[in-house]
Amino acid sequence: MVFFDRLKRHRCPVSIIGNAIWLYHRFNLSYRDIEEQLAYRGIIVSYELICSWCIKFSHHFRDVIRKRE
Repeated sequence: MVFFDRLKRHRCPVSIIGNAIWLYHRFNLSYRDIEEQLAYRGIIVSYELICSWCIKFSHHFRDVIRKRE
């Protein structure tokens, strides 16, 4: 619960941040590939922002993905 409170302070919705981090860890895509995929869906974010999200929040998402597999 505390983790999602940290995500709420960002400008982008939690679902976008979660989706970007999930794509990075699940499919081993580059930050620029994720930027392209989000832009295709109409979400404009820079690869630098995606990089900072992955650095900040990747530990939690990585653990969740490993538990599901």
